[in-house]
Amino acid sequence: MNTDIEKFDARSRRNLVGVHPDLVRVVERASEITAAPFVVIEGVRTAARQAELVKAGASQTLQGRHLHGFAVDLAATVGAEIRWDWPLYFKIADAMQRAADEEGVPIIWGGSWRKFKDGPHFELPRQTYPDPAP
Repeated sequence: MNTDIEKFDARSRRNLVGVHPDLVRVVERASEITAAPFVVIEGVRTAARQAELVKAGASQTLQGRHLHGFAVDLAATVGAEIRWDWPLYFKIADAMQRAADEEGVPIIWGGSWRKFKDGPHFELPRQTYPDPAP
């Protein structure tokens, strides 16, 4: 395996800074049990970054869970290459759900949404993890 892209390379660790510790635990555990290796491509976002993604059509809300560290985006890797093949994201989602169950942390997978399916996206539910008061 290429050491440039590992389950928790420096980029992944950096992208977990500021993410809620419960979600970090789930991501770390999922990286140990997944059938499809992944890297963390995005954790906490600025409001400006969120607005860019909405404008580009990559997000549908300015109130995304990334803003407060309640969401991560994971990218499947095959060797040193990031891949966007949907079957890989089902494997990652399975590992994330198993890890979440083990850790007792509820999660929502963007790939299970009815509209705007987002395979790389995992978030903590607002009901359990509300956004901070403004």
